[in-house]
Amino acid sequence: MPLTVVRARPGEAADAVRRAWDRSEAVLVVDPEAPADEVARLHGAVRPDTDAAPEVAAVVVTSGTTGEPRGVELTWSGLVAMAEAVTTALEAEATSDRWLCCLPLQHVGGLAVVARSWVSGVPVEVLDRFEPGAVLAAAAEDRAGRRSTLVSLVPTMLRRLLQSGADLRPFRRILVGGGPLLDVLPPQATATYGMTETWGGIVHGGRPLAGTEVRLAAAGEVLLRGPTVMRCYRGAPERTAEALDADGWLHTGDVGQLDAEGRLVVVDRLKDLIITGGVNVSPTEVERVLAEHPGVAEVCVTGAPDPVWGERVVAHVVPADASSPPDVDSLRAFAAGRLSAAKRPRQVVIVDEIPRTASGKPVRRRMATPSTPS
Repeated sequence: MPLTVVRARPGEAADAVRRAWDRSEAVLVVDPEAPADEVARLHGAVRPDTDAAPEVAAVVVTSGTTGEPRGVELTWSGLVAMAEAVTTALEAEATSDRWLCCLPLQHVGGLAVVARSWVSGVPVEVLDRFEPGAVLAAAAEDRAGRRSTLVSLVPTMLRRLLQSGADLRPFRRILVGGGPLLDVLPPQATATYGMTETWGGIVHGGRPLAGTEVRLAAAGEVLLRGPTVMRCYRGAPERTAEALDADGWLHTGDVGQLDAEGRLVVVDRLKDLIITGGVNVSPTEVERVLAEHPGVAEVCVTGAPDPVWGERVVAHVVPADASSPPDVDSLRAFAAGRLSAAKRPRQVVIVDEIPRTASGKPVRRRMATPSTPS
């Protein structure tokens, strides 16, 4: 019987979880804060997944950063292909390595770690939740002389570990994906690219893993093809047809480019690009620069309709000091050496917080569209 996983953040409204449950026809709703009996009372009896095709191993609901969450049907053959490709790429050995899973199991990244262990025989240690101290403890030898040597992290986790002064050298390999990357990664870390629809990261260091093909389509959209690609979006044939073409290419909705060595560099989400005065602006690129301003604690960049430019670049800023927030002139001056004039913000909106997914991605569609600045 396949496992259907619905993401449920701690404290998430019951109505939101119930809508995800109904869309996915889930077997189980995973809520890390709720006892199993409470989940059952909230969502009704756990029911068998009798409608799923036999090749379906899991139905994982997406995070919904670009719209309503979707149930992604992932196959057994995709699970095995992903696990074997990652194990080979990392040269992982059952006798000398051990995976550490500190990602939520309702996240495809966490589920994939367990799947790799199951297929390869490399042992795995699963943490209840991410805590820097627990991660470091797992990397230290226990009484039996065992320790975790392989770990998958999202950038927010890696940033917390580095800020805490953690010594990550005991980890032989670190996979980092699922959000905007740090400018500098530890030497044993590899940037990965993938999504729920591909059983997680299947491009490592800009190179596709064995069995995966990558090409760029119109407007630089990244297309992926291979055995790890999803079977379909559950109960959504029209959305499936939009994402999967007749030749098996998955249209990711991400914009990418190939560097001088032919490695894939993902720029941003296609829907998130801001077109201002005819210039395509990546909000992630702008965020990386503005985040270094001493007056900025957090920043999320979006586009807003503009009568002159078509769209203008808007920086939603959580100030480091609420009594002295940065203004648009200071941010534009700060970015002048690294961003062209079109990419610098034309408006700043001071906010209390940036809405984010569990993996740390900003949810731009939840940022309010500001009025035209005077």
